[in-house]
Amino acid sequence: MTPKDLKKLIAAGESGHVEFKESFGEESLETITAFANAGGGVLLVGVTDEGSIKGFQPGKETLRVWANKITQSTGLNPAISKVQVEAKTVVVLTIAESLVKPISCSGRYFKRVDSSNRRMTEDDITRLVLDKVGITWDEVVETRAKPGDLDAEKLAAFRALCNEKRRRIIPARYSDKAVLEKLGLLKGGKPLRAAMLLFAKEPQRWYPSATLKIGRFRPGGIIVDDKEVGGTVFEQIDGAMDYFREHLQTRFEFKGTPSRDVIWEYPLEALREAVTNAICHRDYLDVSQTQIRWYDDNILMVNPGSLIPPLTPQALLEVHASKQRNRKIAEMLYYAGLIEKWGGGTLEMARNCGKAGLPAPQFKEAQGALWVTFPHIINPEDKVGVKVGVKVGVKVGEKLSANQSAILEIIKKEPHISAKDLAGKLGISSRKIEENLSKLKAKSLLKRVGSDKSGHWEVPAR
Repeated sequence: MTPKDLKKLIAAGESGHVEFKESFGEESLETITAFANAGGGVLLVGVTDEGSIKGFQPGKETLRVWANKITQSTGLNPAISKVQVEAKTVVVLTIAESLVKPISCSGRYFKRVDSSNRRMTEDDITRLVLDKVGITWDEVVETRAKPGDLDAEKLAAFRALCNEKRRRIIPARYSDKAVLEKLGLLKGGKPLRAAMLLFAKEPQRWYPSATLKIGRFRPGGIIVDDKEVGGTVFEQIDGAMDYFREHLQTRFEFKGTPSRDVIWEYPLEALREAVTNAICHRDYLDVSQTQIRWYDDNILMVNPGSLIPPLTPQALLEVHASKQRNRKIAEMLYYAGLIEKWGGGTLEMARNCGKAGLPAPQFKEAQGALWVTFPHIINPEDKVGVKVGVKVGVKVGEKLSANQSAILEIIKKEPHISAKDLAGKLGISSRKIEENLSKLKAKSLLKRVGSDKSGHWEVPAR
């Protein structure tokens, strides 16, 4: 390293890969271990925490003693050199990322968090051990479970999806056990963790924190709606999207023909991609829930687990490699047609936001999680509520969900339609239809004339 390079390094300050020390001691050994357990780093001895070059003059045997101490405590052999700057000596220790993790320092394990060292938790060590043996968390056998804990109907629905998408054809003659074995979801007759999250009757019995939390926030941090979505991976994705369809505002664009385009407040395709990625790639060793925080000017998704190196938040909006934290879950979601294998999901999210006239999603890492923000451009008409259902007699400013406005449109054309047929047209459950009908009647936007069997619906003029 040249004096010029050293000055540039010092000027940039301490970081996840650079640390300053005035002298060499026990903390230096911890830093070397933390660097080795991460992406490597540089330790500068003879520089103050503030970045002032104080200098350090080693004796004849000093560097050899340090090297022996490092080897004895950590088993590592970093490169050690001296650089002269402003008539002062700075000792530079360059630590490469270890190929065999975790590395300990006298029996203790450290990781690098921003510009400081932290003791590793048991979960941190588990992550590194799994990586060391080349498996992911979801590929481990769930020893507490048995095949009978899996739901045959959920597996059947997945088989149908696989055959529909034609990414993995599953012949009807295969038994459920044979399917699970061929998919690599059983080992020694025991289901993998992935199988439990995908098809278990009660996934949260095994993994209580593997849920999705959705909150609607108003200014001042006031929570006006709070929902927890559990169940399998598939049920959580569907539950989140049902929530968005139910609560997102919409407007309709008519282009001179009877058909109309539904314009969502946020593009559903981008939200689905983000939710699917969050549930698929979250760190299930973390006891936090995946969160969706919906504010007036943005939707924020907070997902446990940082990005897998070398991915960075900036790289997610560029062409990048696919890094899968949970390989088996990702594989099954690919077969079901919910994700791709090429790392293009975040780019597709940005494209869909652009088509909707919204900024690209913003990504950042903080507090051991990935934060994804969907900014919202407030239109003037949003101040009084999106103009939904204007064509069916709903007053401007009436806030309706997309399902509610669609129900009113259909009923205006087909007043004798049944709740079952409404459910079929909109692709939602009959229970959801009944809930929406009740809400519309409570708002005096809909009324029933006659009996349930022979009567009809009316949309009052307003």
